[in-house]
Amino acid sequence: MEFTDFDAELADWNELRATTPFSDLLVGNGASMAVWKNFSYYSLFEESETTRNKPLSQTELAVFKAMGTTNFEPILSALKTAMRVNAALTISSSSPRNRYFAIKEALIHAVRSVHIPWRLVEQKSLLRISQELSQYRNVFSSNYDLLCYWAVMQAPEKFNDLFGDDATFDPHRSIDNATRMLYLHGGLHLVKNLDGSVRKLLSSESTLLGSFAINALDDVPIFISEDTSANKVKMIRHTDYLGYCNAQLATPKEALCVFGHALGKQDAHIVEAIKLANIKTIAFSIVRRSDGFIQQQKRHFSSLFAGQGVTLKFYDAKTHPLGDPALSVSIKDLNIPLPSPKQSGSRH
Repeated sequence: MEFTDFDAELADWNELRATTPFSDLLVGNGASMAVWKNFSYYSLFEESETTRNKPLSQTELAVFKAMGTTNFEPILSALKTAMRVNAALTISSSSPRNRYFAIKEALIHAVRSVHIPWRLVEQKSLLRISQELSQYRNVFSSNYDLLCYWAVMQAPEKFNDLFGDDATFDPHRSIDNATRMLYLHGGLHLVKNLDGSVRKLLSSESTLLGSFAINALDDVPIFISEDTSANKVKMIRHTDYLGYCNAQLATPKEALCVFGHALGKQDAHIVEAIKLANIKTIAFSIVRRSDGFIQQQKRHFSSLFAGQGVTLKFYDAKTHPLGDPALSVSIKDLNIPLPSPKQSGSRH
């Protein structure tokens, strides 16, 4: 369709919800940015190259280049495997171990530089987010930050994250009338065990970000922060938890609400999963920047699902509870610079 075929009108989410029952929610980076603008950075890998504290060196960057990825999990996992192989073959080399700790250190500082500190998060905001998330049968998040996790912890009895009392992944775990929380790209609260299985960190809300910042050899963080869709799919297929979550997105659904997600080229696998779900109605949030921007966004989403027989709705992001301006926390409290505007909102 031509650009001029789309108007600049956006529905009010509350009116849309009143006429269509949305049982499933997909949230992207826009939901995190609604709370903390510093989540608008383009690349965690690039942040780790430029962080003031122990950035990636040329030696560490060479490892990423050799592996053909900018994601940290496959790099850290490969280095751990190299250490185990060296030990089995009695090869004396400290290089893989040193590189492991150096890369994880750079990752820790990069995350710290962009993530909202716990002390700045208002409990009333987390309660509001928790209340909204609990309205859905399934919540799919492609964000790896801790905002959704912190919100869930405000009323854990209303949610099922598929991790049992021993913190291990259990796809058969069931809680009556609970909203399932599915992290499509992992999260800072998830780590991989030596056998490849996934477990949840059991730290409290206030200490969880600090727990991630412990540079230990045992835990490899499970989250996909960037990369091409093809490389993301490779990581998803090699982790049982991620594979399960993405498969659940592809199961049949009546109506899906999409909030804060651009569904760009890097997330083509998410678009394909949505197509497989045979959804009848999809509602997309759009920020009311200008008429031209709204028309461009409508054309983008419409082109993704052309010929799918799905009804598309478009609503003003600020009318959704997750986009309420009252949730926003001022970055001025930390006296840190915002990322470049040209990069804003392009990561999911």
